[in-house]
Amino acid sequence: MSVVHLPIKHCKNCGTAVVYRVPDDGDTRERAVCPACHTIHYENPTNVVGTIPVLGDRVLLCKRNIEPRWGKWTLPAGFMELNESTSQGAARETDEEAGAHFEMEGLFSVMSVVRVGQVHMFYRARLLDDVFDPGHETIEAKLFTEEEIPWDEIAFRTVRETLRFYFEDRQRGNFDRVHTLDIV
Repeated sequence: MSVVHLPIKHCKNCGTAVVYRVPDDGDTRERAVCPACHTIHYENPTNVVGTIPVLGDRVLLCKRNIEPRWGKWTLPAGFMELNESTSQGAARETDEEAGAHFEMEGLFSVMSVVRVGQVHMFYRARLLDDVFDPGHETIEAKLFTEEEIPWDEIAFRTVRETLRFYFEDRQRGNFDRVHTLDIV
């Protein structure tokens, strides 16, 4: 899968057709520049935020009811919205996708997925009970022990790597670090 780049065509400030060139401000990359109002438009990665919800020795996974990867299992996560922090977005996605009752904990993993222009951030979350009310994007929300996880049915590499890091840290008995990974 490769990134489909849809170039910016018009200035978001004044509507004039932009031109792609290196700006005159010392930048070294080609950008969409408005010839009328001189606004430089930057194209940046999208943030995906989510949680690793845990109850005892079990992790909550959601079976996807949307593409991509319909029917595959994932941690509750999705695109961060404007006007929310990364932890607020992760909490919102956990509520929307799993309908879980939980308390947020610390940032756990940050992964750059270069080929699709995304940064994925997962927080640990402590489930308060095993009652779930999944939203329309989720077929089923279910708790799994490490041995029960359907590893071949995990939707995304970032989820698989985050789960792997989680179980390694749990085995060590310590969640004292934020895991990072670049997926190119």
